[in-house]
Amino acid sequence: MTLNYRFRDPELAALALTHRSVGKPNNERLEFLGDALLGAFVAEMLYEAHPKASEGELSRLRAQLVNGQALAAIARELELGDALRLGPGELKSGGFRRDSILADAFEASLAAVFLDGGLDACRQLVRELFGERIAALRSSSKDAKTRLQEWLQGKGCALPQYELVDSRGEDHAKVFDVRCTVAEPASFSAEASGSNRRQAEQDAAELVLGHLHEQSRKA
Repeated sequence: MTLNYRFRDPELAALALTHRSVGKPNNERLEFLGDALLGAFVAEMLYEAHPKASEGELSRLRAQLVNGQALAAIARELELGDALRLGPGELKSGGFRRDSILADAFEASLAAVFLDGGLDACRQLVRELFGERIAALRSSSKDAKTRLQEWLQGKGCALPQYELVDSRGEDHAKVFDVRCTVAEPASFSAEASGSNRRQAEQDAAELVLGHLHEQSRKA
């Protein structure tokens, strides 16, 4: 399988598959652009496919689709590894098989399509590649605290800590401010407010989980 697009500028396509180990120019700038385009188009598709999903749920679904491992798998389907241009060191160490290099090359290729054929051509390609993947997703019934705990346990990390930062307002309309903190894989905390402590904890956990997914995608 190959990328379903015919480039008018073959040099642009080649640049998208040129790793920084080769020197300059390389695909780093294209990867930056492709990352933004892919995130926007997948978000658009999820927004259409899940009209009742919350922002946090949409972010979680996007993180399942747009992460280094998932994008590397698509790059392998497209056989991008066979066309990669790598420096001697990366060639010797098998860089054409590395998830991070393949994922970057895929995103760079999307940017190349955008620059060569325009926004609609790039959007159409993303829709072709992600349509079935999005259709196969199932919205989780698990709450944010459970999903955060399972994510951390799966990584062998310590469990999150929840702290009541403040409560304010009249008894019939109290607002609770809660902080959720994780120590691993890197220290991070987020605060959320709610009409009860449980909801505030859920919302704070959702924020932390979204951050962890985003960091995992960039890794």
